[in-house]
Amino acid sequence: MTAEDNGGGAGDGKAARPRERRRGQGELETQVLSLLGSAPGPVTAGWVQEQLGGDLAYTTVITILTRLYEKGAVTRTRAGRSFEWTPVADGAGLVALRMRKLLDREDDRDAVLSSFVSALSPDDERLLRTLLGEGSADGSEGPES
Repeated sequence: MTAEDNGGGAGDGKAARPRERRRGQGELETQVLSLLGSAPGPVTAGWVQEQLGGDLAYTTVITILTRLYEKGAVTRTRAGRSFEWTPVADGAGLVALRMRKLLDREDDRDAVLSSFVSALSPDDERLLRTLLGEGSADGSEGPES
């Protein structure tokens, strides 16, 4: 079947619509978390849908918000017959939650963490060492504690 057979050919005055790019895994969750982070307070799924624009279905927004809730990245409070949603974590926090969840599934945490650190780039390893050095030996969060 050609484009002309499909009603989108050059001779009928209709331009062929370009295919929309598929989102990467977790991209929509990150967008939703970003929106929630910039929201004036707790917001409804309808507000999120409106802010995302496009043709995203309301049920898709609810699914994403529910997944984020199950991951502990957002909280929800009853507002009439629906919910209002508030972020607990931003995009980086969501990735950190995923990493922690994966780590919690492993029996040999030493091996997992050792393998993770050995696979880091030199810059990332330096950053991690700097971040770890910010906490003191007694487990406090730093000099201000």
